[in-house]
Parts: sequence; C-alpha cells; structure tokens
Amino acid sequence: MLLSRYERMIARRYLLPGRSEAFIAVVAGFSLVAVMLGVAALIVVMSVMNGFRAELFDKITGLNGHAVVQGYAGQLRDWRQIVAQAKATPGVTSATPLIEQPLLVTFNGRVESAQVRGMRVEDIRANPALRGKEVIGSLNRLRPGGEQVAIGSRLAESLGATVGSKITVINFNGAATPMGTMYRSVSYTVEAIFEVGVYDFDKIFVVMPIEDAQTLLLLGDAVSMVEMDTNDPDNVQRIVSPLVDKVGKSGQIVDWRQMNRELFEALQVDRVVSFTVLSIILVVASFNIVSSLIMLVRSKMRDIAVLRTMGATRGGLMRIFVTVGTTIGALGVAAGGVLGFLFITFRAQVVQFIGLVTGQQVWDPSMRFLTELPAKTDPFETIGICVMALLFAFLATLYPAWKAASTDPVQVLRYE
Repeated sequence: MLLSRYERMIARRYLLPGRSEAFIAVVAGFSLVAVMLGVAALIVVMSVMNGFRAELFDKITGLNGHAVVQGYAGQLRDWRQIVAQAKATPGVTSATPLIEQPLLVTFNGRVESAQVRGMRVEDIRANPALRGKEVIGSLNRLRPGGEQVAIGSRLAESLGATVGSKITVINFNGAATPMGTMYRSVSYTVEAIFEVGVYDFDKIFVVMPIEDAQTLLLLGDAVSMVEMDTNDPDNVQRIVSPLVDKVGKSGQIVDWRQMNRELFEALQVDRVVSFTVLSIILVVASFNIVSSLIMLVRSKMRDIAVLRTMGATRGGLMRIFVTVGTTIGALGVAAGGVLGFLFITFRAQVVQFIGLVTGQQVWDPSMRFLTELPAKTDPFETIGICVMALLFAFLATLYPAWKAASTDPVQVLRYE
C-alpha cells in the first residue's frame, strides 16, 4: 500500500495526537500494549509447549528408544539374532538389549519402589540420556560382576543414599524351594547418581550392568527387550515394519507413540487449546484498535471534510487510517516479539521471581515431569503469530477507515 507524501504526513500527525486529544492517544497506547502482550504470550506459551514436547520426547526416547521388541513372558532368548536383524534393517540406527523389572530397593530402613534396568556397560556409557548426567560419581566405574549400580537423583534423596552407599535390591520372584518361592536380596554399591531431567525417571531408575541384572532376576542369558533407535522417529512404524514377521515368534514391537500415546495426545490438545485461548487477546487488542480509530475519526471529522474539499480521495483517506491502525499493530507486534524473546531467554529467573513473590513453587518437577522449564522457539511459528497479529490489526482498521472515507464534507461544514 503506497502512500503519497501528504498521506504519510497526515498519518504521522494522527499517530501522535495533540494535547487536546490525549485520551485518544491513551486508548491507542492501550491497543499497542494489548497487541504486545498478546504476541508475547503466544510466542512464550507456544515456545514452552514446543520445548516441553521436544525435551520430553528426547528424554523418553533416550531411555526407551523409538521402538522396542518386547519378549513374551518378559524374556527374549534369541536377542542376539534380533539385535543383528534390527541393525540390518534400513533406517534403524541402533539396537540395544536391556532388562527392565520393577523391584524394591532398601537402604537404612527406607524402602522405595524402583525400576531396575540392566544394560551392557558400553551401552550405559554411550546412552545420550545418561552420558554426562552424573551428579555425583561416574558411570565409568560400573563393572560387570562388581555389584555396582547407578541410581536417579530423586531416588537417592528418598533413600538418603549417596556414592559409596550399599543399597539392597529385593526380587520377590526368587528360586523355588520345598518351602515355597524365596525372595532374593542383593546388595549393590552406588557408584554414580544421575539426573536425567525427567522427575519420574530420576525417582525410580536403578541402572546396572546387564550381567548383574540377569543374575538378580535369574534370567540366564535372556533379556527383557531390545531397544531400537531410528533416523526418523515420526516414521518409526514404517521403518520397523519389516521386523514384525521376523520377531513375531519371540516378541512384539511397540513404538514410542504406542508407549506414550496418552501423554503426547494430551500435550497436543493443550497446545491447541492454549493457542486458541491466547489468540483471544489479539482479538481484544483488535477491538481496541477499532475503538481508538473510531474516536480519532470522530475528532478529526472537520479535518477530513476540509481534506475532501481540497481534493483528497476516498481511497487516500482510507489509506491514511489503515496506515495509522496497522502501524499501531506493527509496533505492538515488534514490542511483543522483543518481550517474548526476553521472557524465554530469562525464563528460569522469571520463574524464580514469581516463586519469591507468590511464595509458591511455580515449577514443581513432580507435577511437570521435567526438572526445568524448557523452551524451543519455532521461527516459522513465530512468523505466523506475527502475521496473524498484523492481519487482525489490518482488519480492525477497515471499518473506521471506511467511515472516514464516507464523510460528507457538505454535512460537516454546513454550519462552519
């Protein structure tokens, strides 16, 4: 929309009303602030939702893989063959045997439920969800047959254990005897305490070499499952489909969507609802722009009539008021983008400040899954939010601009 020189001059003057029109300037300022807050809120919330999903996905798949082959009755005897077949499947980047079993852990009279996970030592050290996440100790200390384990930070807090503590793992499915099934209890030395970043994982996981887990659970040479990673998690079902028939006699394949369907569906619903609700702020801001422009048109009615008598066209007047309203919206969008960027950058400090002011723990890991507030800004999504805000601002200018262009100079100047 190209403006002539006089149209730009008049639009600039209307953007900065005089003292007699201070109320109009206040209303326009409120409109700008409303657009700014709406854009900032949308950018922040959508970035947090994106970051929450991405972080949760990385943590969950980092420990559970994109898909797993689960053995019938919890055992895979031919796991070496399955690992070889999985690695030979196009799109599968890794295949890792592991053992998982819910058991009890005790230390100094404290008892906690735990998820014992047995992995090959080299897989423990290479796992992206565990590597470099040690709070105390080191995963490199774990040795097969050494009765050594690594535990999650929240589990360590619950037990009161630290590196060097000897915890006892209890398996109630022990060996059968004439007196009945006897439970097994084995003591292990804590060599490392890790923090994955997902509260539920840090609360229950006990990681040990796979040989020790097989001994504890009396599995012999069997494992519970084979975990697989792929080069395209969104198409994991298609990638692993050739394995279905090959492993059908030993177990079944379950991908990350099936394992966490309810969680990720809930996140998607929350994302859509949050976007819809926060978009209402932009609609309200658009109504503010409408009201401020209508007030401006009413106060400038005589000026508009004079301009019409001097040869100003209806189109020119529409362009002037559309420019005024769209400029208010554009300034609000720019300010909202800056505010949203600052909030995302310093989100940890903002959360701490809100906690200090309210006296409440704003981000409770036990309720939010993750230990820290994540954020991941999608540039295309941010551009879409800004374009939507500008579109709302533009649409809000059309009616006031039309009213200004429809002014009859004869009626206005009749009694002047």
